[in-house]
Amino acid sequence: MTGKKELCLNTSMKESKSCSGQPASPTPLARLSPSASSPNFLKNLKHNSSGEQSGHVTQKSIFYHTALRKRLHSSSSVPNFLKFLAPVHENNASDFRSTKSDYESKENQQGAGSDSPIRTRRHSWRQQIFLRVATPQKATDSPNRYDDYTELGDIPPRSPLEPVCEDGPFGPVKEERKRTPQELRELWQKAVLQQILLLRMEKENQKLQASENNLQNRRLKLDYEEITPCLKDVTSVWEKMLSTPGRSKIKFDMEKIHSAVGQGVPRHHRGEIWKFLAEQYHLKHQFASKQLPKDVPYKELLKQLTSQQHAILIDLGRTFPTHPYFSAQLGAGQLSLYNILKAYSLLDQEVGYCQGLSFVAGVLLLHMSEEDAFKMLKVLMFDMGLRKQYRPDMTILQIQMYQLSRLLHDYHRDLYNHLEEYEIGPSLYAAPWFLTMFASQFPLGFVARVFDMLFLQGTEVIFKVALSLLGSHKPLILQHENLETIVDFIKTTLPKLGLVQMEKTISQVFEMDIAKQLQAYEVEYHVLQDELIDSSLNDNQRMDKLEKANSNLRKQNFDLLEELQVANGKIQNLEAMVENLLNNEGKLKQSILALEVEREALLQTVKELRRQIGSPSGKPLLTRQDHMDAN
Repeated sequence: MTGKKELCLNTSMKESKSCSGQPASPTPLARLSPSASSPNFLKNLKHNSSGEQSGHVTQKSIFYHTALRKRLHSSSSVPNFLKFLAPVHENNASDFRSTKSDYESKENQQGAGSDSPIRTRRHSWRQQIFLRVATPQKATDSPNRYDDYTELGDIPPRSPLEPVCEDGPFGPVKEERKRTPQELRELWQKAVLQQILLLRMEKENQKLQASENNLQNRRLKLDYEEITPCLKDVTSVWEKMLSTPGRSKIKFDMEKIHSAVGQGVPRHHRGEIWKFLAEQYHLKHQFASKQLPKDVPYKELLKQLTSQQHAILIDLGRTFPTHPYFSAQLGAGQLSLYNILKAYSLLDQEVGYCQGLSFVAGVLLLHMSEEDAFKMLKVLMFDMGLRKQYRPDMTILQIQMYQLSRLLHDYHRDLYNHLEEYEIGPSLYAAPWFLTMFASQFPLGFVARVFDMLFLQGTEVIFKVALSLLGSHKPLILQHENLETIVDFIKTTLPKLGLVQMEKTISQVFEMDIAKQLQAYEVEYHVLQDELIDSSLNDNQRMDKLEKANSNLRKQNFDLLEELQVANGKIQNLEAMVENLLNNEGKLKQSILALEVEREALLQTVKELRRQIGSPSGKPLLTRQDHMDAN
């Protein structure tokens, strides 16, 4: 088959010579009509129409011969017989020339009147055969190959690892030798080691990514303007106290801690400082076991379901909506906040969840990890007593509103009268301050300073801050003369106070001491409440109430009498036992005295007997004691 094709090619070349002996333009191969029985590569044979119509002389460059040979021998998609189709014309010396131009100009066939030549790329006769028989699928080994072969220059091999065969069209084709079992085993070992290395690198990348995410989250958390910036000297004081070994069992000087908190708290150490202040609060105050919550692990609480889930999810989007850490819907911040609130609702069934609690937990979460924030929330709620104001009856919140009104009455009488004139009670503006620790309306930097003092002094700080804010803005509040403008000023304008005013407010809080007043106001509230209840009852109800109280008192008296009788009986029994013991003791003392007298008499008798007994020489025997006395 190959010989016949070479014969046809040589015959067509010989007949194409001119009479003068010069080689004429080679006659193109006749077009083959594809049929159903023809192979696929014959169906894609192309016809060089320009050669048939014009008969111009076309010459092929050795550059393309070499490129096509490399392409044919390196491609596995080319039919095998094409790799050995290399008919060379005997009189054609152009195959061995090394320097030829890749382009030549020819006339523009579309426009006969155009004088400008068009540069076209030449193709070797091997390339023409290849392009005629190779289908686009066979000619393209990979998506990265060129689809347009008219733009190819030096065609590279199919793979850089495959050698290019330069031995000629009939050269031997090297086959890849089979690998030995030892080589295959080594290759497998190498692949396994590489895979292990890749897995280790992937784990390290995950750790680095987690570390980067933690740093990014920490930067997002602390993205607020700080009040009372902390100096380096104060920061070193805090770091020294935090690094003290066994600090949870050591009572530090409270004056030193007060001074450090007043001078500022470093933002990047604030969470750790809050834990330190909570430890000092525990050492300073004693707590009853009933006040402490059940010691349930945080992770165990997260596995349970809560009935407060719907209320918590609704408030997630309302908690710090402009802060980047909480702004993403169901992002890292909202999910951590949900976990804390869910765990607390399961731990404290009486309180469950209350609006405003999310802001308190959110402030803690901005300065420490999720689990540490939950622990600090328990400290605030149980140890410092904040949970009382979140109870469903809200009785403690009413007491707090009364205490704030009494403070205004005692410290700022004109402001109190102005608010009473327009019937503005503290519940209209101060309830969010107590339920959210000022976090729902004031900047985070100011709220962080409030939490600094809260962990240091307790819940009375909330009253101090509220009283200081209202007192420092008293002239501006007195200028407004209707309910809407006064409430709007307190809710919207007051939280936008400048840094100087915020620092002034914090300084005033450190100087105030209202603990005794708050206790007196609480007792006063309960007395007034009892009087109000008594005055609202009629005579019959009052009589029934008194009789019930009297019966309760009688019952208590009977119980006490019974307990007293039992105690008296025990006392009598104990007294009788004591008397018997005393009698026995007297008898024992007398027995001891009699025994001592008898002992003395016996010793005297022994001594006399020893004197009476003489030695064999007629001398009395000396006792051991006599020898010792003689010496």
